[in-house]
Amino acid sequence: MHPIINEILDSTKKRIPRITNNKKRIIEPRNFNNIIKARKQKSLIPVIAEVKPSSPTRFIRNVTPQDAAGIAKQMESGGAAAISVLTEPQFFKGSIENLNSVRQAVGIPVLRKDFVIDKAQIHEAESDLILLIAGILGNKLDDFVNEAISYGREPLVEVHNKKELENALSTRAGIIGINNRDLTTMKVDISTTEKLAPLISGRIIISESGISSPDDAVRMIGAGADAILVGTSIMQGNIYDKTYELVHALSG
Repeated sequence: MHPIINEILDSTKKRIPRITNNKKRIIEPRNFNNIIKARKQKSLIPVIAEVKPSSPTRFIRNVTPQDAAGIAKQMESGGAAAISVLTEPQFFKGSIENLNSVRQAVGIPVLRKDFVIDKAQIHEAESDLILLIAGILGNKLDDFVNEAISYGREPLVEVHNKKELENALSTRAGIIGINNRDLTTMKVDISTTEKLAPLISGRIIISESGISSPDDAVRMIGAGADAILVGTSIMQGNIYDKTYELVHALSG
């Protein structure tokens, strides 16, 4: 892993003992699969729009829980199929409070995006989907996928290469996220989706990272992605307009 990722993981390990809200409870998730199908039937691109305050290399804006709810409502109005909320506090300036606020504010599914390395994190908040990174969890991935599914969270398993993909496909995960960013170099190449998507069948495919324009969105759908996850380019522009533009890219 890149040194930045290792720093984030070290920081995450220190957060784990401070988790107090980790009582195991089954939630009733909002059905992401049905929304994907409905969007595609209307020739719309299913967009997971991300409430992203920052990244390790680029500060975007401060986002309070109230801000997060307002941003998510604009994304939902713009046609987003789901909302991704970053909850990593040190490097991405996210929070559980932002996640909770967003899920109360919108009616579409909400993805918790963080560096999950302990099962306590699965139960820390109510989210319809939860990101699990194959390259970080390694041989623990299957166990974490099963834990998430057992308690009503839909795991979105993120991969970047063929080995990670094989690991993901050996689990019950119904959603595979292809990260166009290599977590060992931090370089982005959206052709990663074009290489890996044809190897996947029977699962929902999400293309993540490096998607900033309608042309990029159309290219990823053409490569076999069922949906795209976009954060930075939406957060840096007019949130409603940018979301709408990506959602309607096929008819542009």
